[in-house]
This record gives sequence, structure tokens and C-alpha cells, in this order.
Amino acid sequence: MRLALALAHKAKGRTSPNPMVGAILVKDGRIVGEGCHLCAGTPHAEIHAIADAGEESCGATLYVTLEPCSHHGRTGPCADSVIKAGVKRAVVAMTDPNPKVSGNGIALLRAAGIEVEEGVLAAEAAKLNEVFLKWICCKMPFGIMKTAMTLDGKIATHKGNSRWITGPAARERVHMLRDSSDAILVGIGTVLADDPELTVRLIKGGQNPSRIVVDSLARTPLTAKIVNDGQARTIIAVTAAAPEGRVAALRAKGVEVLVLPGCETGVSLRDLFQRLGEREITSVLIEGGAAVNAAALNANVVDKVLSFISPKIIGGASAPGPVGGQGAAELDEAFGLEDIQVETIGQDLLVSAYVLAREGRDVYRACGRIRES
Repeated sequence: MRLALALAHKAKGRTSPNPMVGAILVKDGRIVGEGCHLCAGTPHAEIHAIADAGEESCGATLYVTLEPCSHHGRTGPCADSVIKAGVKRAVVAMTDPNPKVSGNGIALLRAAGIEVEEGVLAAEAAKLNEVFLKWICCKMPFGIMKTAMTLDGKIATHKGNSRWITGPAARERVHMLRDSSDAILVGIGTVLADDPELTVRLIKGGQNPSRIVVDSLARTPLTAKIVNDGQARTIIAVTAAAPEGRVAALRAKGVEVLVLPGCETGVSLRDLFQRLGEREITSVLIEGGAAVNAAALNANVVDKVLSFISPKIIGGASAPGPVGGQGAAELDEAFGLEDIQVETIGQDLLVSAYVLAREGRDVYRACGRIRES
């Protein structure tokens, strides 16, 4: 099962909106077939493993990281193929929370006389597909807030100079994050100040995510790189207060403009994430400034925080920090974090954690309880 999980992980960032899945076929104590799901619309992991094993599939044990599907989607039901191949036993890490499957695949296998064992490395399998779990259960993308700051919590000097807070290794990791995300989100302030590309440039063979700009008044310049370079899909979220002429001009340039409800801080990020989920965007890397980060946390769309910390001290009372807004008045109002991990990346530290008691994380736990039952 650990090998199946490792196979699944090889396709990270390529299977959306489907989950990552790995499958291994074992017969007489040896591996006879293996495979992983490579891309949405292509054969699933079980199909690759069966094809790899050929006639050896008959009488074999299938180890698979997610319940075989039981419905017709872009491909046929994997459960039917497993049965037809003559598999004798199936070991499934976790059931599929997709209501179109949700135990039906396992039921089909058992009805065909296949012995099924569930829950092997279930927690690891759920962690692997935390993005899919959030999207399939909530119909909203998994939100990852990335920040880069100095040891004293500054994201720029008091003059706004922020290049470069972190070192080359950390910046490469950020491009890896972009490569594995469906979309990257920034605010209009970032676009106006930096004219960013928001693409994957530091890793070979990278895949550019969709680019999302939170821009309540449609101030994105028609000359901006994200409007003109054609490198990736660009979505600009505005409110009804945006001038119609500006909206029309952006759309004429091929930009997708979403008119969304407003809130105190501008565009309602909750409504934006719901619309993105409808478009099968399952993960959003939030690379905004302090205002966008605060709005995202307050809108309850941040599931995970990735904070790169540089061994520098900028100082200065007016130098900005990573999260703006009014902030918590009392300590018990602060956003709590859990499952904290720390790693060294070049000269910098990366602290990763989940936002405590937020929607996506609750769904992750709920799926865990279902698997344990």
C-alpha cells in the first residue's frame, strides 16, 4: 500500500478534478502489475495495473489507495474491470466520498465474491487527497495560504521592498506549489505594484495554474502581463461597482470576469471560492498581500498555511506583516493552527500547518471517522 501511495503521488497536480490513485497487483508474493491515475479523462490506476499484469491479474490481490469507482464518468467503472480481470482479493485504503461511488464500488466487488479489506493506511491516503476530499465534499477548492516573511514577521521593508525575502531554494519550492495547484490568487495591489506573470518558471516541465485576481473595481491594467501573455487562463473577480467599460475591455482581451457580491473588504472570497469550485478548480494557492490574506482567513477559505521564514530581521513599526485587517481583539479569537511541520529549505524555514476547526479540515476528519467505522 505504501508503494501504491508513492505511485499515486507521482501524478500530483495532474489529475484534477480527480483524486490521485495508485494500484498494485500482487500474486504469489510478487508484484505483477502496477499503475497510477495520470490525468483526468484517462484510465484509472486499476486499469493501468491490470494492463501491466495481463493474465497474471487472475487470482491476484489488488492494493489500491481509493475505492474503485462504480459509475460511468469520463471512463467506465473500475470495479467492473477488477471483477472481469479475476482479481481474488482487494485491499482498499479508503472509501471514496464521492456520492456517485461512496461504498458502491466495494459493494460490487464483494457481490462478485472478491474479498475486500478496508482502512489500510487510511490516514495517509486521506492526506494524499486532501484537496480532492475538500472539493468533492464541499464543492469548494482547498485553500493554501503561502507567505514569505523575515524572522520578525515582515513581508517587506517600510518602503515596500520585498525582493527577495527568501532564498533560491524556497522560491523554487513556491514554483513547485504553483505547478501542483489548479489556481493562484492575488489581489489587485500585487498586480499594480509588480505586474507579475504568476506562472511556473523555476522548474522544468511545469504546468501553469489559472491566475485569479481579486479586483473589486476592475483596475487591472489592459497592459498587464496576465492579460496579454496567453500563458494561462486569467480570471478577474470584481463587484457590481466595477465600471462596465472596464469589465467589457477586460473581457475583450480574453479575460474571464466574474461579477460577485461585495463585502466590507471588497469581493466576497467565499462566493468566489464557490464559483471556482463550480468550475472544477479544486485547489487555490493564495499568494496575496496582507489584505488578501486577512480576507481569505476571515472568509474561512484557508485550509492550510505555508509560511516561509527567512533568517533576516527588517524591523520598523511601519514595515508590513503577512496578515492585515483589524485582526483579533483577544487571543482566543486568533486563528489556531494544528499538525505543524517544520523543514529547512536552503537558508530558510518552511512552517506548514492546517487552520484549526475550519471547514475543509473538518471534512478531512469526518472522512477519517467514516473510514474507521
